Order: sequence, then C-alpha cells, then structure tokens
Amino acid sequence: MGKITLILGGARSGKSSHALSLAKRYKKVAFIATCQGKDKEMRERIKLHKETRPKHWETFEEPNELVKLIGKLSNSFDCIIIDCLTLLVSNLIFSNNAQDQIFKKIEELLLVLSKNKARVIMVSNEVGLGLVPANKLGREFRDIAGKVNQIVASKANEVLLMVAGLPMNIKKKAK
Repeated sequence: MGKITLILGGARSGKSSHALSLAKRYKKVAFIATCQGKDKEMRERIKLHKETRPKHWETFEEPNELVKLIGKLSNSFDCIIIDCLTLLVSNLIFSNNAQDQIFKKIEELLLVLSKNKARVIMVSNEVGLGLVPANKLGREFRDIAGKVNQIVASKANEVLLMVAGLPMNIKKKAK
C-alpha cells in the first residue's frame, strides 16, 4: 500500500504547486484532473496548468469516475496526483448524486487507492474557514466538501495545510 497525502488550503494557497513539487521525485506520475473546461476562461486555466507539469507525466481528465480510472491504471504508476477533490464533489453534486452517494464514492476511492502501491497526493480546498454561503446549494456544497475532507484526512498518512505557499504539517503517521 502506498502513502496517501492530503493537501488542503484556500484558493491560491499553493496546494497544486506543492503537490507537483512532491510528485517530481517520482519517475512515473499519473495526474488525475477533475476539472471540466466548461467556458473559455476555465479552458485557458486548464491549458496553463498542463504546461506547468513535466511532459513525461500522464494526464487523465476524469470528472466523476475516479474509482474506475484508478482500477484501469492498476499499479503502473509510482505516484498518483488527484487535483482536486473539491471539484470532484461539485461534479458529483451536479451529476445528481445525493450526499450519502458522494460519501460512499469517496470511501470506494480510498479503498481502491489503499490497494495501490503508488504514492497518492490528493488536493482539496479547505472550505471551513470562509463565510457561510448565502444560498442552500452553496451551504450543501460546503458541508459535503468539508465532510469529504474529513473522511480523506482520517485515512491519509499525512495532511498538509497550505497557507501563502507554505506547507504546515497537521498530520503525519508512518505508512
């Protein structure tokens, strides 16, 4: 079983950059992007993100079915980056998954990852430090994303909180 690291932080805190720096130690890296380029500005962001990754890494764009994808990847990578869990939650909500279904999908994801030998680096937004959203959907998203972070953090070997580009280790246990 590989080591699981969860990197949390606010928007533009350096989460993805830190994930990339950790993964550069590995030869065979799978980058799983959960983002969907639904508008011109987001497609440009995705393009810029791709340009920051080493060319020999393999990128997989999968907005919903991570368990199936990781099953197909088998144990062929030294490191797997999942960026990001918050977008995965958003995608699952907009695919009409109920809260319980989302939690079950995250548990299934953690189970399949626990059977993989790769180092896993998961990126997610820390949603509990902001204001209470003004609408019901926003509050539901925040609540589900916060619970997903708790589920993943409970199983992770290491949890980092990024603040202004600086990683703070908030959980570290042996493999």
